[in-house]
Amino acid sequence: MEPIPSAPAMHQQHRAGEATTGPLAVITMLFFMWGLLTSLNDILIPHLKAVYMLSYVQAMLVQFCFFGAYFLVSAAAGMLIKKIGYQHGVVVGLLAAAAGCALFYPAALGGYGLFLCALFVLASGVTVLQVAANPYVTVLGDARSASSRLTLTQAFNSLGTTVGPLLGGVMILSGTVLSAQQLANMPSDAQAAYRTAQAAMVQIPYLMLAAVLVLLAVVFMVIRLPRIAHDGDPAREHGNKSILGYRHLVLGVGAIFLYVGGEVSIGSFLINFLEDSRVASLSQADAAHYVSFYWGAAMVGRFIGFAAMRYISPGKALMFNAGCAVFLLLCAILGRGHLAMWSILLVGLCNSIMFPTIFSMALRGLGVRTGQASGLLCMGIVGGALVPFAQGLLADTIGLRASYLVPVACYVFVFYYGWKYAAPATHPLRKSSH
Repeated sequence: MEPIPSAPAMHQQHRAGEATTGPLAVITMLFFMWGLLTSLNDILIPHLKAVYMLSYVQAMLVQFCFFGAYFLVSAAAGMLIKKIGYQHGVVVGLLAAAAGCALFYPAALGGYGLFLCALFVLASGVTVLQVAANPYVTVLGDARSASSRLTLTQAFNSLGTTVGPLLGGVMILSGTVLSAQQLANMPSDAQAAYRTAQAAMVQIPYLMLAAVLVLLAVVFMVIRLPRIAHDGDPAREHGNKSILGYRHLVLGVGAIFLYVGGEVSIGSFLINFLEDSRVASLSQADAAHYVSFYWGAAMVGRFIGFAAMRYISPGKALMFNAGCAVFLLLCAILGRGHLAMWSILLVGLCNSIMFPTIFSMALRGLGVRTGQASGLLCMGIVGGALVPFAQGLLADTIGLRASYLVPVACYVFVFYYGWKYAAPATHPLRKSSH
């Protein structure tokens, strides 16, 4: 994958490092939307699990298809944006995501497989948005405050992930869910009618989202965003060194893989965890509100991090948050009742600064290779597909609570990455770290 230049069609050109508040505000809308779309998976999983009587592993195919798109589409998205530019890439991403949402309408009549196909199309559009927007934010201002700036936009991403489960809980999980035994006692035609009615509850919410995404695409067609150009020649600045020769980037891809995997895995099983009689004994609809608390805690932490990380080393902040996440997860695994419930929910607060901090640390000092590196980092988001799948296998064999050891291991690596590159925020990474 080649470095991603800006679109020639953009008439206004800004050099990396200039303050551009207006464009940053416009791009922030995208972070909100893909946060909302991603967090709705946490509502879809228990809903489809109940409708189609799925095992945990089968239900995790939702995340496997959604986040698997990041791995399969990121490289192509990078090449696409190289040809058409950041702004036009955003338009393509929005329209693709809208098409995926629209496919939920026929999927409700066609079964679980069509839902998975619709999710893959939706996620492909979100992947294009991620590949375009994340590096765009890192270069819209002073490089020393890139972590802080990306943390701010990620805070609005968390606002979307907070709103998503609330809307999904009301619009998707509000119906009566029958147990496996109740469904088995019904005649076959009644079972089929029940499954169709339950599956159809996702149609209206996703059609509404499709309309919003199309509207946003129209907005991005007509507005003007600054063109981003990096100074320097790639051959002169980096020689013939492979992009994989930058150790802080390669380890950053691993950290993104495991962080996203751990965060998504926790949210994916959260409703089922809160249903447990040893934890909270909540209904699915009530538990959905607490999923919003999990993502909302990340939003609060990101607004705090936006200010604090102007003065704190990104690596040290990453170490602290990852260490707290490990501690809280162990409390959730070993504890009961409110201790277990609130421990796992507060992991969301620890997640707050992790993605933007890892992302900006991994891109530091790459200059003209920023776009290429961004594509690699977005491929790392495939952790959201594989880690929940691994936890699902463990949940089916040793139990749901013990399966949370999987995200514990993920956060241990994130702690290591923060320790490895805990350089001061105002200084570039040392050459030895490359």
